[in-house]
Amino acid sequence: MPGMSMPSTSAAAAAPAGPNAVTIDNFAFGPNSLTVKAGTTVTWTNKDEEPHTVVANDGSFRSPTLGAGATYTFTFAKAGSFAYVCSIHPFMHATVVVTQ
Repeated sequence: MPGMSMPSTSAAAAAPAGPNAVTIDNFAFGPNSLTVKAGTTVTWTNKDEEPHTVVANDGSFRSPTLGAGATYTFTFAKAGSFAYVCSIHPFMHATVVVTQ
């Protein structure tokens, strides 16, 4: 039926979609760079089977360890460029750019 979705056996399949969503998939953040306006809440969703974290280089935000299908949200109150990594897998890195 149009507008209906089939139940999924994977919680990760229910990941939020949209302009303020970041997926963690195949040991990478996607998109690698996200631009949002100040006051925007960004949601990260772990689609990997391995745990990950979302940790700002400047210490402004830090998620708990995210298991498969888990999400983390953070509201960016001020403009700036916020680089972040997965503290478990530091080769994973990305940036949120916040404009006025």
